[in-house]
Amino acid sequence: MALVLHSSPNKNAFKALIAAEYCGVKIEMVKEFQMGVSNKTPEFIKMNPLGKIPVLETPEGAIFESNAIARYVVRSSADSSLYGSSLIDYGQIEQWMDFSATEIDASIAGWLYPRLGYRLYLPPAEEAAIASLKRALGALNTHLASNTYLVGHAVTIADIVMTCNLSIGFQGVMTKTFTSEFPHVERYFWTLINQPNFKKVLGDVKQAESVPPVASKKPAPKEAAKPKAKEEPKKVAKKEEPKPKEVEAEEEEAPKPKAKNALDLLPPSKMVLDDWKRLYSNTKTNFREVAVKGFWDMYDPEGYSLWFCEYKYNDENTVSFVTLNKVGGFLQRMDLARKYAFGKMLVIGTEAPFKVKGLWLFRGTEIPQFVMDECYDMELYHWTKVDINDEAQKERASQMIEDAEPFEGEGLLDAKCFK
Repeated sequence: MALVLHSSPNKNAFKALIAAEYCGVKIEMVKEFQMGVSNKTPEFIKMNPLGKIPVLETPEGAIFESNAIARYVVRSSADSSLYGSSLIDYGQIEQWMDFSATEIDASIAGWLYPRLGYRLYLPPAEEAAIASLKRALGALNTHLASNTYLVGHAVTIADIVMTCNLSIGFQGVMTKTFTSEFPHVERYFWTLINQPNFKKVLGDVKQAESVPPVASKKPAPKEAAKPKAKEEPKKVAKKEEPKPKEVEAEEEEAPKPKAKNALDLLPPSKMVLDDWKRLYSNTKTNFREVAVKGFWDMYDPEGYSLWFCEYKYNDENTVSFVTLNKVGGFLQRMDLARKYAFGKMLVIGTEAPFKVKGLWLFRGTEIPQFVMDECYDMELYHWTKVDINDEAQKERASQMIEDAEPFEGEGLLDAKCFK
């Protein structure tokens, strides 16, 4: 029989499903699983006496506890690298899985669940949970400052468990204001959440915009509806009359999908971004004479703006592949601006610490607000508008477009283009 997962869609079930995507293991989700009903049946209680989810049904027997299920899935694939390649890898992976459960998950639950009404809300307990979470995220942030993943140079089961546990916090209670204290955790989370195997299971993840209010403790008493029973016929008659209003509301909402980005409403520009991107991509020789000169001929300072950027924490770029992954993740998350932007990112230096600097072309005379709001990486860089009347700045921009080397006296480790 195939592996069968008994659960509703939640972060604990997602651990096994993401691991299965990496390992090529087939898992079937029980269809129409209903929490409070399906997990109370004699068949389910036989698999897990506590009636908790998830439960994995295997040919050899049932397994409960989400981390144990994820471990089983990983070990069921002989070729999986999700447990590392050495004994120390294995030990550190187990270490971070425990840390994720006892420090991250427990603290998020202590903050979020009382607000949702799943536990008794006590302000002192919430303060303690938030303090504990900040301490744990601080430790995690320090580790990720010099590591792309928790262990080694690739995704492991520890990253799967950590990301799933973080996801409920990011989506439920950890706003951008809160997580901005931990930039390396942010980078790590959004990088992993956008990996194909994660995205296939988790879908699009949106960060909480506000902390949810504390759930009401006193639901409306059912008995209060009894005196109104005699007037029910009148209410039914009244409810049938306003139906046209519902149609009107639908008609008013219909135009919403047609809403345009504010940049689409700007006056037309003589610069056609796609023409520049095409020229950049197709120029193979005499790049300075053809592409760079063509850029300045096309550039419209009234319709576009140029910006230098420099990573704020270059002194932390001590590992080459980690630095390259930071830049790659940034460009990946900038995909939302592809229609309105062009960028060059340079990783400078032949020895650590490496410097990350870039040049960006944006539609409009300022950096688009939706980019600042949606791409958290923007806050990790210093941004300076290019003064094209300053020949030195103009030449610097030309060198960045060209990937000129040496750049500012140093060699290039890598140069990446966003187009």
